[in-house]
Amino acid sequence: MRKIVAPKLIDRLADIVGPKGITTDPLEIAPWLADWRGRFQGASPAMVSPANADEVAAVVTLAAAAGVALVPQGGNTSMVGGATPPADGSALILSLRRMNRIRRLSAEDNIAVAEAGVILSNLHDAAAAAGRRFPLSLGSKGSATVGGLASTNAGGTQVLRFGTMRSLVTGLEAVLPDGSRFDGLTALRKDNRGYDLKQLLIGAEGTLGVITAVGLRLYPAVSERAVAWVGLDSPSLALDLLRRLEAGSAEAIESFELIPADSLALVLQHIAGTRAPLAGAHRWHALIEAVGEGAPAFLEQALGQAIADELAQDAVIAANGAQADAFWRIRESISEAERAAGPAVQHDISVAVADMPGFMLSAARTLEAAFPGTSATAFGHLGDGNVHFHVRAPAGVDRARWMAEVGEPASHMVHDLVVAAGGSISAEHGIGQMKLAEFARLGEPGRLGALRAIKRSLDPAGIMNPGKLVPLASGGDAP
Repeated sequence: MRKIVAPKLIDRLADIVGPKGITTDPLEIAPWLADWRGRFQGASPAMVSPANADEVAAVVTLAAAAGVALVPQGGNTSMVGGATPPADGSALILSLRRMNRIRRLSAEDNIAVAEAGVILSNLHDAAAAAGRRFPLSLGSKGSATVGGLASTNAGGTQVLRFGTMRSLVTGLEAVLPDGSRFDGLTALRKDNRGYDLKQLLIGAEGTLGVITAVGLRLYPAVSERAVAWVGLDSPSLALDLLRRLEAGSAEAIESFELIPADSLALVLQHIAGTRAPLAGAHRWHALIEAVGEGAPAFLEQALGQAIADELAQDAVIAANGAQADAFWRIRESISEAERAAGPAVQHDISVAVADMPGFMLSAARTLEAAFPGTSATAFGHLGDGNVHFHVRAPAGVDRARWMAEVGEPASHMVHDLVVAAGGSISAEHGIGQMKLAEFARLGEPGRLGALRAIKRSLDPAGIMNPGKLVPLASGGDAP
């Protein structure tokens, strides 16, 4: 059982962060107690918001001495309940949103150093003003923070060319669970001083420490950009099209998103201001972005040939930036549209790229046959083997009853199919608390044992983001 947060502790924390850095007002805390999907509801007696890394260290040191848990939080955009505090009110929310400075941005070095609370879209704007760009983007870019992106090893829509957040981070500054500091912001090309703590903290979901600042790779701004919407007949033809485009200009293709007809229909129905990019009906759609000199001409020629070869059925290239953004809005609104449509269980999965087209179709057939009335569909990052596989309820069902009777066993089936295919039940969203039980059920003993050992070593009191990522051992003896 965790310790109750004493009022005296809150008073001492207030002395550290000042009146602007702490709140106990339930109305102010309330928006930060639930996850984005609305599946988890937590409680917390206070939200602590340090203004700098020194204050973070002081807060963590005090909490560690008191044995009180902390839940680091950025934009609270986790899809797996990774930033939601426990329901028993035993943890304090540690908000990093006040730490929102870009400490350094160098066009010459192609490096930015951003504090954990910097919002992704603000980083994009700052880089663009310097003639550079940070090539990671996702639908929540207007609220997701740099610290959260590193803590979850975020992916997004440009992984195809640039990789996940892990490959874009040059260094980290963090506070460890005992309040000690890790200063790894210096971007050394060679550093063999043992374990790479930077990489250990990336993707740790705040369970091993609090990331306070991140060094990030920047790239030159694109000279030309072309965004196309393509109608296709199947996922396998979509993958064939991607491989052809890559063969023609591998460096040009940055994004290749696959969208089924039913997901497009939900967006058009529930998201105001959206419209279908193509006039005809198509079973599948691909959203493609190419950049670099000559990208529009390349994409136009390549898609024209694909249509002539019956690889694609129809295509349109955005005439301007506004139309390109409208195409991307459709893709980025799928989850929002599904949430508006009714109950669903969502799965962020990956299998080998070559196997993904067949897996998407066969898994959907299996789920729909096993749970009559449901609709199974997959969309997302076909080129890197990561799709979002969702199982939607029939219209008019009772949400709670359907989730218990169908949603949970359907999720088990999806994850079983993924593991049987040699894939991962968490491709880019993390484990959080939503997938904790499934990770314990399906994770390899060696992997789970190593995670528990690392957690016990760095956070023996279990105060950092409890109940996330690391499943308890069968005896319940691991933090």
